[in-house]
Amino acid sequence: MRAAGVDPTRLCDRRHSRLLLIDLQERLLAAMPEDERAAVERSTGRLIEAARLLDVPVEATLQYPQGLGSITAPLEALLGAGDGRTEKTAFSCCAADDLVSRLTGADVIVCGTETHVCVLQTTLELLAAGETVFVVADAVCSRDPQLKTNGIERMRAAGAVITNHESVLFEWLRDAADPQFRAVSRLIR
Repeated sequence: MRAAGVDPTRLCDRRHSRLLLIDLQERLLAAMPEDERAAVERSTGRLIEAARLLDVPVEATLQYPQGLGSITAPLEALLGAGDGRTEKTAFSCCAADDLVSRLTGADVIVCGTETHVCVLQTTLELLAAGETVFVVADAVCSRDPQLKTNGIERMRAAGAVITNHESVLFEWLRDAADPQFRAVSRLIR
């Protein structure tokens, strides 16, 4: 029996996508295993750059920035002035009504930390509200790999599509004839 949620054969559509960066902050990422941190920053950075090229809106959250700092410098350098930024203290991003209103009706492409806390709670609440959620497995992390695995398993069972950043990029493009194909494909070389 398949969990309720999005049809797992459905592709994400850039015309309806919102890239959601959850709490990719200096102090949080510093607590992650180094290889995980590097992979998350690389994958998320590529998604941000592709979002720029393909006019996909980007939203970023900051969990208690007074204590956990700002978004990591490499990612902050890629964000634009028009990208949404939401400060929060609740673990789920869904506690921020203004942010949720910008995500409603979208394919929500989720990156962030920690997989088993803020990413999980946000994903579960978005799914409960009927939203379509794609969790980018190579752009989420937890301090403990087992906790990441558990979070991903729970999100998959709840109906989220578990994907990777390259799949998202090519689903956004759909065709090598897309005018942005070369620019996007250069991001993964």
